[in-house]
Amino acid sequence: MTKGTTCRAGNKTTHIACRRCGRHSFHAQKRRCAFCGFGETSKMRHYNWVREKK
Repeated sequence: MTKGTTCRAGNKTTHIACRRCGRHSFHAQKRRCAFCGFGETSKMRHYNWVREKK
């Protein structure tokens, strides 16, 4: 018998590769990309606060 908790590496992956942006940000259950917004909106997700100000 093991002491403590066993390794939790066998869990399911939450994010997979996105078809639109190619990043590993597409949530498998929500069916939405966290980076580009694919699956929720037809326009690319972007915010001005992400970009660095001059």
